[in-house]
Amino acid sequence: MKSIEKARSLSIWIFIVPFVAVNTCLILVTQFHGLFENQADKLFNTIPYIDGGASISRTARPYPSWLVFKPAMFLTSFLLIKYWLFNRDIIQYFEKSHKNIKKILFFGIASAIALTIHSIFLGVKFDNDLYKLFRRVIMLSFIVFEIVAQAYLVTTFLSIKKKIKDYINPTILNLKIILVSFLILVAIISIPIISLPGDDFFGMNLKFFKHALEWDYFLGVITFYLLTFLMWKKKLINYPSTT
Repeated sequence: MKSIEKARSLSIWIFIVPFVAVNTCLILVTQFHGLFENQADKLFNTIPYIDGGASISRTARPYPSWLVFKPAMFLTSFLLIKYWLFNRDIIQYFEKSHKNIKKILFFGIASAIALTIHSIFLGVKFDNDLYKLFRRVIMLSFIVFEIVAQAYLVTTFLSIKKKIKDYINPTILNLKIILVSFLILVAIISIPIISLPGDDFFGMNLKFFKHALEWDYFLGVITFYLLTFLMWKKKLINYPSTT
């Protein structure tokens, strides 16, 4: 099935492109200090996945980091849109009028649009509270839309599991369900904490907690696509193609 093959091929790139881009930006600001004119743009001795020493935007914002980050995010957004369209075709092939199709498409494409908007405004500075709120809302929208789309998709595949059993590795589908459930749980627990005023929470520095959470959550979100690549069987049974 062409749609499955294409969704599988896209999914590995949706994992690789942002992972490489974000970590390239991290390496640039921590190891290649000569590329940055401003001392404030340089970072030293941090592994943000663990110590929360910087946010993703902090590493991607300065020149030349954004030359890597922005094109990569634009490409990722394009791939995401194609990915969700192919998943619509896959679902329609097995169940023409599944109730979740429109929801998956809406939230999936909305997440890609939010990522594009976030990337456009990254590094654009305005000393305005509304602008800062706008950027936070866009970033939060991307996360919410992405997780909701992923949740609807795994729920849909679970509901048609018997119909797609010849195409998938069921263990990987179960891992995807566990991953999405974990991401939702972390979001529910973390949002009230990171929304607290100030940077102290029972002796824990919230600033570093937020940064570490951002990096680890980002890794969790894109791991969904790595699992997609692993879930669909490489050699598919010869059924009629979808378009």
